[in-house]
Amino acid sequence: MTLALGCIADDYTGASDLANTLTRQGLRTVQTIGVPADDLALPEVDAVVVSLKSRSIAADQAVIKSRAAAQWLRGRGAAHLLFKICSTFDSTDRGNIGPVMDALRADAGDAMVLVTPAFPETGRTVYQGHLFVGAVPLNESPLKDHPLNPMHDSDLVRVLGRQSRIKVGLAGLSVIAQGPDALRNHLDSLVSQGCGAAIADAVFERDLETIGAVALAHGVSVGASGLGLGLARALRAVGRSEPRPVDATSATPIGGPAACLAGSCSQATLAQIADAERMMPVLRLDPAALMADEGEAQRAADWAIARLTAGPVLIASSAAPDQVAAVQAKFGRDAAGHAIEQAMAGIAARLVDVGVRRLVIAGGETSGAVVDRLAIPGFLIGPEIAAGVPVLRTVGAREGDMLLALKSGNFGGPAFFGEALALMR
Repeated sequence: MTLALGCIADDYTGASDLANTLTRQGLRTVQTIGVPADDLALPEVDAVVVSLKSRSIAADQAVIKSRAAAQWLRGRGAAHLLFKICSTFDSTDRGNIGPVMDALRADAGDAMVLVTPAFPETGRTVYQGHLFVGAVPLNESPLKDHPLNPMHDSDLVRVLGRQSRIKVGLAGLSVIAQGPDALRNHLDSLVSQGCGAAIADAVFERDLETIGAVALAHGVSVGASGLGLGLARALRAVGRSEPRPVDATSATPIGGPAACLAGSCSQATLAQIADAERMMPVLRLDPAALMADEGEAQRAADWAIARLTAGPVLIASSAAPDQVAAVQAKFGRDAAGHAIEQAMAGIAARLVDVGVRRLVIAGGETSGAVVDRLAIPGFLIGPEIAAGVPVLRTVGAREGDMLLALKSGNFGGPAFFGEALALMR
């Protein structure tokens, strides 16, 4: 296997978002969960997205995991690595974007790393270094209330500068609009000023193409799935990949019962849960009760099993920001998050034990916990449900073939759960 592109994603939903984007651009792509074992049979592909659950762990551990993934990808011929981050730049002032970027940059020997979370298709744009979610700056969007990584600053030059050991500059839209040569010259100027990374503005898809064309000549870049789009098109332009159809095996039907799990507390997911109540039974869990009583998760699984023969069900631990804050204040932020994620993973495992082979999961941390509990090694990429969310078919799972959808909290329209189940046949 000689890869045209290697990717390291800091969570599982972001990884499937990126894998979906690369597949849509014609790259044969596989998403793995962690660094693949030597005996995992992977098809011939152009790109591998190694999924890590490293967004919210200790920075030193995120660096270790990311370096191991980079070593595996370089060993398969990947000349360029994309460190895939969230399009809302989820991180704290301690990292983990900056520390991982610094380590990968040092290992690659790059003088400059291009960084952009922009993905205009999903409403994420960067202008003058400020990240916008739709029409509002990041710090005025619902992400300001994110339960793990609340974002209170839209200026990514400042945000990344607080995390990184290197000086961060800006590649503004006025430069990028002039094309690749102008961007290359600007980056040379930034390097001469002591900068080792640059936040790149991107408002339109053509901006991503310019950034991708320039980044491809470097060893490492950092960005959301929009940068993956730019890199994929750059690979085609230089003849290092050719458009290919999605693997036909991903269309083989899978029967059996289906279930949905929601752990995200985003406004989008809360609206999707409310919409799902029109078409399936929904059990809303009390996060405080999950923390206080281990039997609560068992009772939730029993509730679902009793209804599966009649059709899909949805179990949600999602809650409004004030409820989440109260639970975190009582039990501690990290302890509460971990306990609820593990409870949801336990419910998923129980449902799979009784024959569920189609799972829709909302929330990055919840998705990671479920996939880890089920010990799924990797995925083939199927049809797109919503922007950034494909149907995933398991590779090497102990239960055999399964279909999953792993959704970042903010992705998808109000009818997402129904739309996902309609494509997961």
